[in-house]
Amino acid sequence: MSVDMSRERAVLVGGLAGQRRHVLTQLEGLSDEQLRRPVLPSGWSCLGLVRHLTLSDERYWFEVVVAGGPLDFWPEADGGDWLVGPDEPAADVLAAYRAAIVRSDEIIAARQLDDPPARPEDWWGEAGLSFPDLRTILGHVLVETSVHAGHLDAVRELLDGRQHLVL
Repeated sequence: MSVDMSRERAVLVGGLAGQRRHVLTQLEGLSDEQLRRPVLPSGWSCLGLVRHLTLSDERYWFEVVVAGGPLDFWPEADGGDWLVGPDEPAADVLAAYRAAIVRSDEIIAARQLDDPPARPEDWWGEAGLSFPDLRTILGHVLVETSVHAGHLDAVRELLDGRQHLVL
């Protein structure tokens, strides 16, 4: 691996790891009620956001698209990747996110940035998007995770006043 490729990998993987930590940090100290409370008019909750990150970002992109695994975990309900049942323990939702991160990191470590996905998603091309290799998928998941981490910054302030890097 060239020096540039190694540095590029470090930037992408390190950036994604930092955003994942940010997501988890923003959830620390919230009560079960706060984690489940719909905060925005769309009705999503912090736990719903974590479920979405687990299924749509970590599992879908790395386990299914990059590694070619089955899509047998996808909820049947429309928008089901945002849904958390009232009896589902918050700790289980957070543990599933952490476990998905570990699996994703193993998949990422076993591949080169130029490697094509094992299960390319042709339908993205219809939207004018292309994910020809691990590099682009890492960039996509990094952006998605960053956007949702920012959502959590705002929601955390609404829930309990805690601010993250507000000047």
